[in-house]
Amino acid sequence: MKKFLIVAVLFCATIAAGIYIGQATSHTKSSVDTSVDSGGRDVLYWVAPMDPNYRRDEPGKSPMGMDLMPVYAADVDGQKGVVKIDPTIASNLGIRTVTATRSPIARNIQTVGYVAYDEDTVEHIHSRVEGWIENLAIRSSGERVKNGQVLFEFYSPTLVNAQQEYLSAARSGNTNLIKASVERLGSLGVSRTEVSRLETDLTVRRNIRVAAKADGVIAFLGVREGSYVTPATEIMSVAKLDTIWLLAEVLERQATWVAPGQTAKVVLDYLPGKTWDGVVDYVYPEVDEMTRTLKIRIRLSNISEALKPNMFARVSIQGEPLGEVVQVPRSSVIRGGAVDRVVVSLGEGRFRSQAVIIGIESGEQVAIRQGLSAGDAVVVSGQFLIDSESNIESALDRMSPKP
Repeated sequence: MKKFLIVAVLFCATIAAGIYIGQATSHTKSSVDTSVDSGGRDVLYWVAPMDPNYRRDEPGKSPMGMDLMPVYAADVDGQKGVVKIDPTIASNLGIRTVTATRSPIARNIQTVGYVAYDEDTVEHIHSRVEGWIENLAIRSSGERVKNGQVLFEFYSPTLVNAQQEYLSAARSGNTNLIKASVERLGSLGVSRTEVSRLETDLTVRRNIRVAAKADGVIAFLGVREGSYVTPATEIMSVAKLDTIWLLAEVLERQATWVAPGQTAKVVLDYLPGKTWDGVVDYVYPEVDEMTRTLKIRIRLSNISEALKPNMFARVSIQGEPLGEVVQVPRSSVIRGGAVDRVVVSLGEGRFRSQAVIIGIESGEQVAIRQGLSAGDAVVVSGQFLIDSESNIESALDRMSPKP
């Protein structure tokens, strides 16, 4: 009986030892599988293809259902911030590079604007006395008028009295009184045509006719038939269309690029292929406090009247080029809160996030004041995957070698 118990105990101990050794062997094999690949290369960790921040110590699936990729110890350069990407993976991610160049950078301003009346040609019509609008010939804004066309008739007791004073002076034959009466009629806004009629007819006209002084269109109509007006009332405005203004806005950082006399090209969407050549006529002296832009004025010839007020236009102004500077495409720069960066290709699939100090931006090019040299290869597509969407701190931490 005692011998049987001893044999049973030894049998159980043997089984337990076998189970323990098997588990230890399995654990060791798993560790080898996750730390060394079939080629004998050491695996540091596993990352998701679309999210380098997602790391695991063993193979598996990413949150998007994709197989995790191994990061090998041999692929991580000893230099801080350098990572190495397999050429096949780099190609699949669409990573492209261009070479930084040193050359003059054109200060080309691309902006937008809108067409407006040439204010030098706008005639504002007011009355100089109180009265009433009668026989209004204009019904709406935008109507065309001709030089000498009667716009409306104006009744004012003051003008009636002034005419009667002139007739009294004419009957008296006093030259000084006649001259004073004519001057008073002119100061009250009576046209020279109406004064000549009065001198010829010697009859008082109840309504004084007001005529257009030039060809144009009604830019503004502020009265209706029978309206009572005062000298403060703007009755209407007449503007010409043979020349117009284009009011454009320039970004504050480009304020020193533009100056009067520069040529400008204007394009409107409603006439594809048609380009207007103009000249910067005036640069306004202040920046808009809301939009932080500087307004400029471009004068354009508009004999055909193809340009209509309030039309939207795209404007290109070519400024003086800047001297030779290192420049890269705008798309290669990763904007940061404290510092801007670019991803530099070091060759053989190695990349490093490099801090830079940028200069002016013109078109699709950006000048680099510090941090790059001519001939450096910078990433223009896929850099955000390497730099983790412009998060500088996490990018440095992620691209640093991990123990």
